[in-house]
Amino acid sequence: MPKLKAVYRCQECGRDTPKWAGQCSDCGAWNTLIEEAIEVPSMTAGRSAPRPLTDFSSEIVALKDAAADHQDRIPVGIDELDRMLGGGFVDGQVLLLAGPPGIGKSTLMMQVADRLAHAGTVLYVTGEESPGQVSGRAKRLGTVADGVFLVAETNLSKILEAVEKKNPKVLVLDSIQTVFHPELGGSPGSVGQVRECAAELLRSTKKAGRILFILGHVTKEGNVAGPKVLEHIVDTVLQFDADASRTLRILRTSKNRFGPTSEIGLFEMREEGLVEVGDAASHFIDDANAQAAGRAVTVAMEGTRPILTEVQALVTPTRYPLPRRMATGLDLNRVQVLLAALEKHCDVRLESRDVYLNVAGGLRPRDPALDLAVCMAVLSSAQNVSLPSDWVFIGEVGLLGGLGRIASLDARLREAGRAGFKRALVPGSALRSLPKSGRKTGITAVGAADLNAAVAACLDGVSKEN
Repeated sequence: MPKLKAVYRCQECGRDTPKWAGQCSDCGAWNTLIEEAIEVPSMTAGRSAPRPLTDFSSEIVALKDAAADHQDRIPVGIDELDRMLGGGFVDGQVLLLAGPPGIGKSTLMMQVADRLAHAGTVLYVTGEESPGQVSGRAKRLGTVADGVFLVAETNLSKILEAVEKKNPKVLVLDSIQTVFHPELGGSPGSVGQVRECAAELLRSTKKAGRILFILGHVTKEGNVAGPKVLEHIVDTVLQFDADASRTLRILRTSKNRFGPTSEIGLFEMREEGLVEVGDAASHFIDDANAQAAGRAVTVAMEGTRPILTEVQALVTPTRYPLPRRMATGLDLNRVQVLLAALEKHCDVRLESRDVYLNVAGGLRPRDPALDLAVCMAVLSSAQNVSLPSDWVFIGEVGLLGGLGRIASLDARLREAGRAGFKRALVPGSALRSLPKSGRKTGITAVGAADLNAAVAACLDGVSKEN
């Protein structure tokens, strides 16, 4: 009989401590120490090495002589998802899909399971819903393929027995926080349970070469719940980024060993399930506000995908000793720098005004090319002058007021031209280096060296056109 002892484990960072405390000394989280029972290793028993997650070899080889693995892709047939993953799934790939409740994780997995049934048997393990509930959703979505099987179980041993019995090509676990290891203490969802259950499933998946989807919860801060090791051991981490009240769902990749990590997938929640969004401009650009002051349109790059983005600014007199600065979808520190550059180089007085900024549609781009649109939107609202509705503003703004070069300018201009915009205000240096093949974009590009030149080009029509 193994000897057990009680420890208190932080549910945020996984640190063990022999005594309970209100705050974890490592991560600083409050009320996260939960009592768990762990096995005490025997002093006389031989030390056994932990089981590896995958098969390794101790043979030493030269890097140039090591054979590279050839990965065959299994496309899903959902273009947004296939593009995010680099062309499809890979045998033995382990994916973690996280998101807030009701965002559409189970819906997406049911659609993926239906599409992947052609590649082999799919086993869907549900620990949160009854088989009747899952079946009802599948019938509503029209995803009732012959090769999809369902089991409602939370005991890891019985789940592995079902996997061995059916030997599926694809395994979906909904969700990891509901599964428990019968030989471990602690409740389902605790750090120890999540870590060991995920490790057991990973060993089984890599050995058999099947595809494993693990659905996970998120914390109130939006981070993946459970130990950080869960994100380390999986191959791909997908996370829904959207407010549950919105119909638009943004799927991001924060880790991907078999493809890019900068791509996003856009889906719209409808009665028939998650539907791909092909034309993002119709979701992020509101034509009803075309003549409103404080509106500027830009083209942000999400991976290799250009997306038309609307920046909205509201500048009002302040009633506080210190003016307020608020930004939704933008980095507030970056916004503060841009406002300081505007005051310095464009003689805009903002010390007695509140400034509110928002990226329409719920996007959170991290593209520096949005800087010029932010400055022009603030200037438009401060002067109560509408910007031309057929212009887009693309460029990074420096501390000295200059406009710097930006990446993928030709792709941005083509997207703006396809959406019907007539002119684009861009950095002059980027315009001069634009290849001739990229100048045929259906839009007139106007170059500006700095903020003052950008204001003059847009509002006064003084520019040097391409």
